[in-house]
Amino acid sequence: MKIEFKKIMPVLCLSIVVGFSSCTRTEKITYPETKRVDSVDEYFGQKILDPYRWLENDTSAETSEWVKAQNEITNAYLEKIPFRKSLKERFTQIWDYPKYGIPFSKGNLYFYFKNDGMQNQSVLYVQEGLEGEPRVLLDPNRLSEDGTVAIASFSVSNDARFLAYSIAKAGSDWNEIYVMDINTRQNLPDHITWIKFSGMSWKGDGFYYSRYEAPKPGEELSIKNQNQRVFYHKLGSDPTKDELIWEDPQHPLRTFGASVTEDERFLIISESESTYGNKLHIKDLQKPASSYIHIGDSFDWEFWVVDNLNDDLIVVTNYLAPRSQAVSINFSHPEISSWQTLIPEKEEVLEGIYLANGKIISQYLKDACNHLYSHNLDGQLIDEIPLPGIGTIGGFSSEKEKNIAFFAFTSFTYPTTIFKFDVEKNQTEVFRKPDIKFNSEDYTTEQVFYTSKDGTKVPMFIVHKKNFLKNGKNPTLLYGYGGFNICLTPSFSISLIPFLENGGVYAEANIRGGGEYGEEWHQAGTKMKKQNVFDDFIAAAEYLISNKYTSPKKLAINGGSNGGLLIGAVLNQRPDLFAVAVPEVGVMDMLRYHKFTIGWAWAYDYGTAEDSEEMFHYLLSYSPLHNIKLGTKYPAVMAMTADHDDRVVPAHSFKYTATLQAAQAGDAPILIRIESKAGHGAGRPTSKIIDNVTDKFSFIMYNLGMSPKF
Repeated sequence: MKIEFKKIMPVLCLSIVVGFSSCTRTEKITYPETKRVDSVDEYFGQKILDPYRWLENDTSAETSEWVKAQNEITNAYLEKIPFRKSLKERFTQIWDYPKYGIPFSKGNLYFYFKNDGMQNQSVLYVQEGLEGEPRVLLDPNRLSEDGTVAIASFSVSNDARFLAYSIAKAGSDWNEIYVMDINTRQNLPDHITWIKFSGMSWKGDGFYYSRYEAPKPGEELSIKNQNQRVFYHKLGSDPTKDELIWEDPQHPLRTFGASVTEDERFLIISESESTYGNKLHIKDLQKPASSYIHIGDSFDWEFWVVDNLNDDLIVVTNYLAPRSQAVSINFSHPEISSWQTLIPEKEEVLEGIYLANGKIISQYLKDACNHLYSHNLDGQLIDEIPLPGIGTIGGFSSEKEKNIAFFAFTSFTYPTTIFKFDVEKNQTEVFRKPDIKFNSEDYTTEQVFYTSKDGTKVPMFIVHKKNFLKNGKNPTLLYGYGGFNICLTPSFSISLIPFLENGGVYAEANIRGGGEYGEEWHQAGTKMKKQNVFDDFIAAAEYLISNKYTSPKKLAINGGSNGGLLIGAVLNQRPDLFAVAVPEVGVMDMLRYHKFTIGWAWAYDYGTAEDSEEMFHYLLSYSPLHNIKLGTKYPAVMAMTADHDDRVVPAHSFKYTATLQAAQAGDAPILIRIESKAGHGAGRPTSKIIDNVTDKFSFIMYNLGMSPKF
């Protein structure tokens, strides 16, 4: 999400008094004095003070001074943690192993990403067939000295001659598109800028993409993103003269994505106005003079075109099916009455389908765990595809006419492994398995179902050592998200290993607002029902305490982005329940979030303060920034953000931290870690990832009273 600052004092009282005279967890810190200004907004007759508004100005010298002062305080604190250095060494040790992405093919060429271990960015390789000699196609590590340039997206032309790829710099959502000749590995002159939230989809000797107008200098990381348009770029042509395919100047806040079916017959334009719901506009490219057909007359449903089978479009949708279904829509008869149901809605959530060797592969979610099934092209169930256990499918790669497909599987104690799938035989085998310096056999995962405030049953995963004792004394980390229909499913995380090795318990709550049980579960955590999300998370903490996994003095909470909002809100509502809180890149100002970059798109989940008086008061009731109470003893808090986050602007974390520091009545630290040349998280180089998790877990483990041994 994004960043912005505003005016501040020249030198904010830089008395960095961090009294580490003893190795206690409650060092008294003198924070930089953050200037207050007379900034007031009025909503429905109610005046709301915003004294740190000046921190929204991300180009101000005063903001830069504030950032510098806060980072000095935070670094001084972290440097005094006795095990920080050894923790970083342990992270570096376990991170150093080869990591592979899922292979995908075009013709006889196979492409995949690989990181040798400590490379800042994964490298794109290509080879002839599965037995061919791999060669480096694109190494993003050569694009910058510090590893902060990353590949954001890529697309191979259907004749496997060209690679279109976009890069992101310093974690920004802004991308630039380049084109490479795959045989020569040389870039063509083609270069397109001001790309955001767009892929590239090939048709013939060019591709479709979406872009914005160039922002004014100095506004790149904060300006409201609007008037996105779809273009077609023909190789070798001037991008400023690209063919305009789709726009809607009457609705400047709508976004458009373009894709082409595998046979290049159909162009699909997906139109959205938020993070949920879309319409489809589809054109038969074999008939250039023909009109678009339209699917969806509102943004109340979602439609995803998997591919086509001749004249029929295979579509996954939750239209009148909250847990989704697969339908076949004939291009000549797109009306709803003519749709044919391929795979009907059932109790589990249909997450997606794939076409491979004349079959349909379906991926389902049951109690936040994945299952795979094969069907014939009429949708009839053939068999379940065997998986190694309870866990998550981390991607599936297939082509309609090929028998071999690939997928990734992971769980909390099962490192991400690539499997090769023989579609005809319905057999899987390990294709690439990581070698990690970690004994997963020492740990176990349990799934529990606890009761939230309103009686709703909520699932939660709990991971710990097998010799674990329920004595209420275990340091525990509770993680949550709860929004935007996003599911939290079991996945392996290197960053959790040192915490678990030293007796930590990790809990992940599948709270409402996510998509674990389909659209109804999502809707139950949106707008005027957002409090359900916080209630679910608080109930998860209470379950862990009452069942003697941990205690309030041993419980830490963490979440990022919308999960950062979650942490900020529950911290205000129940500061007594937690010992440590780490909100990362959080949405903290619920009255102004929609005024920056792409924030307006989150209104479907949140609503805005301008919607109605009722909505304003509801947002105000839980907004993390506006519910901090002066004189409250808050637990140890370290907010984390980055200077190039143009999705959730750092101003959220800046204003939140300044307010919390001023309100703190206890001795627990209130810190903010502001990373440079980084954004919302995507594309972060390995070196920065290790620094990030080292500081996060140093702070958590230290303030939980842990004395880890490595």
